[in-house]
Amino acid sequence: MPGRVTRPERDRAGAQPDRPAADATADAWMDTLPQAVLLTEGGLVTRVNAAATRLWGVTQERAAGRPVLEVVRRHTLETLMERGGELELEVGGRTLRCTATHHGVNASLIVEDVTEHRRREAELREATAVLSHEFRTPVAALRGVLEALEYDMPADLAQNFVRQGLQETERLARLVEDLAVGFRPTRARTLPISETFARAERLLTPELTARGSTLRFGQDHLVRADPDKLLQVLLNLIENALKYGPAGQPVEVRTTERGTWVEVAVLDHGAPLHDTESLFRAHTRGQAATGQGSGMGLYIVRSIVHGWGGQAWAERQGDVNAFCFTLPGVSGLG
Repeated sequence: MPGRVTRPERDRAGAQPDRPAADATADAWMDTLPQAVLLTEGGLVTRVNAAATRLWGVTQERAAGRPVLEVVRRHTLETLMERGGELELEVGGRTLRCTATHHGVNASLIVEDVTEHRRREAELREATAVLSHEFRTPVAALRGVLEALEYDMPADLAQNFVRQGLQETERLARLVEDLAVGFRPTRARTLPISETFARAERLLTPELTARGSTLRFGQDHLVRADPDKLLQVLLNLIENALKYGPAGQPVEVRTTERGTWVEVAVLDHGAPLHDTESLFRAHTRGQAATGQGSGMGLYIVRSIVHGWGGQAWAERQGDVNAFCFTLPGVSGLG
């Protein structure tokens, strides 16, 4: 009958708008992906999604129909698309994982920013190194105490070993708490630096007594810092001064106001230092270092100080070594 549409004709008529709608849905879906996606056919670009536009600065309209190299502007990626596979690139301080696949004349390139993932991996490696560095000394001391206590000895000597073991156990307990500092959010507040000095002195009393040394602290200042991280820096530097300075000599912690910053210097009477900058690199130890150690202590100090925007360094000042760092100050006490 005139004007009547048969079922096949109606199906075909209804199918016409479905394809563009499906393409639009696919385009919208691709544009939501965080990865940059580039599709080609016969070596020419057919599609780039929104993330790819942001990465390479080329819109879909400009990219369509162009050779791959004109869009990605890197022969490395052009070659990757030709052969397929996966590689990582360092571009502008970012780490990009690039994956290319082939399906006949069609090919695809997916680029994912894995910078944050690699940063977390680096933090995990650093945390492992910190654990190795911080726990090695007290664990070795405890092993020595327990081995000694296996043998018969006078009661007073055995009691002395027990005291040493208890001191090392207390140190391990403090290290467990300190190591958690790096994994907690920064809790900066305004505080008098003398508050942290007092905490450090209490914790270091056994070592000071054993070395016959004393601590002298400089002028008080109001500072802005995470108290736990500031304590961790001070403990590390003062313990180094006790370890490498001559027994019986005082360790001085000097403070100086430098504009809006407060400079803290831990001074010891040890042998003159050489190549002080290298001391702050990971897995580096000074020439006078003895015994076991991973060389991570000063690297940890600098990492923490850089975290609050300060600087950390070492220098020779007259007849003493000075290990210095800066932290934000708050003018005036009270």
